[in-house]
Amino acid sequence: MAKTEKDVVWMGSSLKDLRGFPDEVKQVFGTAIYYAQRGGKHPQATPMKGHKGAGVLEIIEDHDRETYRCMYTVRYGNKIYVLHAFQKKSKKGIATPQADIDVINSRLTDVKRLEGVKS
Repeated sequence: MAKTEKDVVWMGSSLKDLRGFPDEVKQVFGTAIYYAQRGGKHPQATPMKGHKGAGVLEIIEDHDRETYRCMYTVRYGNKIYVLHAFQKKSKKGIATPQADIDVINSRLTDVKRLEGVKS
């Protein structure tokens, strides 16, 4: 019996942004999302700092001296919500830039609203 796959919901511009990434990066992120759809966790998926209770997972992929990130959550409903996909532009270490954290937080708030979760 085939396992039921969870639906993927792309928040904001996350799908459009991901489509602009190099093919190798899209492959890694697509595979990670597929793992999540099947109830698994990709080996590169790690909990995003500061979002433990929200179950936000992060995939980081380096390609051609650039770093790409994709954040998603499996915590709400029977869906995978892709919150944000972006090319990291910050030159200040490995920290996620505040503007991107703000986007993730805003979209996570939208997910909670869609799922009827009280804050």
